Amino acid sequence: MDRFEAMRAFARVVETGSFTKAADTLQISKATVTQQVQQLEARLRVKLLNRTTRRVNVTADGAAYYERVLRLLADMDDAETSLSDASSKPRGRLRVDVPSPFARMILVPALPAFYARYPDIQLALGVSDRLVDLIGENVDCVIRGGEITDQSLMARRVGDLQSGVYATPGYLQRAGTPEHPQQLADTHHRIVGFQWGRAGKVFTYVMHRDGERVAVQGRHVLVVDDGNAYLAAGLAGMGALWLPHYMAQPHVQSGELVEVFEDWQFEPMPMYIAYSPNRHVSAKLRVFIDWIVELMALHAPVINRSGR
Repeated sequence: MDRFEAMRAFARVVETGSFTKAADTLQISKATVTQQVQQLEARLRVKLLNRTTRRVNVTADGAAYYERVLRLLADMDDAETSLSDASSKPRGRLRVDVPSPFARMILVPALPAFYARYPDIQLALGVSDRLVDLIGENVDCVIRGGEITDQSLMARRVGDLQSGVYATPGYLQRAGTPEHPQQLADTHHRIVGFQWGRAGKVFTYVMHRDGERVAVQGRHVLVVDDGNAYLAAGLAGMGALWLPHYMAQPHVQSGELVEVFEDWQFEPMPMYIAYSPNRHVSAKLRVFIDWIVELMALHAPVINRSGR
C-alpha cells in the first residue's frame, strides 16, 4: 500500500462525502479508492468512515486523523516543491473557473504574459457564471464578481468593477432615452435580466445620485445566466444592460452601445478569488493568485475605503 496515496484518497472522500466523487476527482476507479481506504483502516486498526447506502460520514477518529493527514500532505507538497528549482518555477496542473466575459476580455488575452513567467504551469480553465463545487469538481480556485456568501471558502478581494447602464442606439430610438432609472420599470421600457445562482432571482441594481438611492430591477422578457449571452442580448436591442465598464467600452467606442444615467453612481462590484481552506495553497496557486491581483490592478483595482 502506498500510504500517501491512501491518505490522499481518504482525504478526498472526506471532502467530497463520496467514494465515487473522490475517485472522479483523483481520476482513479472507485474500487481503488475503496481498497486504499480499507487498507488504511486495517493498518491503523481504526474505523475512519461510516458508510451507508446514501452517504459517507467521517468518524470522530477519522476527523482527527483527517486534520493530521492534511498537514502531512501539505508538508509533502512543500517538500517536493522545494526540490530543484520548483520553488522558483512552480509547475503542475491548476484548475480555475472564471466568468465568461472576464475570461474572454481580460484573462485569456493576458495569458501569454502568464506563461512567459510560469511556463511549467498547465491551466485547466472552466468558463462559466454558475456556482462551482470546488471540492466536488476538483477546482483549485474560482474568480467571481459579487460578495462571496459561502463562509466555508477563503476569499481574497482582487478588484472592484465600476459599472453603468447601457443600451443600443436602436433601442433608445424605439423606447426613448430614460431620464431617471425608475423609468426602466415603465411599460415601454425593457431590460435584459441577469439571473444569479441557483435561486433563479433576477439581480436588482442600486444606484445613487445627490443623496437619492434607487433600487431598479426593471421589466424584462429575457433572463440569462451567462455574461456573454447577457451582452449579446443587449447588443441585439432587447433592453438596457447594467455592465462593468470593461465590458461596455469596446462597444461604446464602436457606437454599438450608449451609456445612460451617466450622472448616477453604482456601488462597485467586488471581484474575489476564492478557494477551499481544506486545500493546501500550493506554489502554483499562490503565484496564480498574485498574478490575478496584478492583472486586476491594471483593469479594475481595489478601491480603498476608510474604515474597511
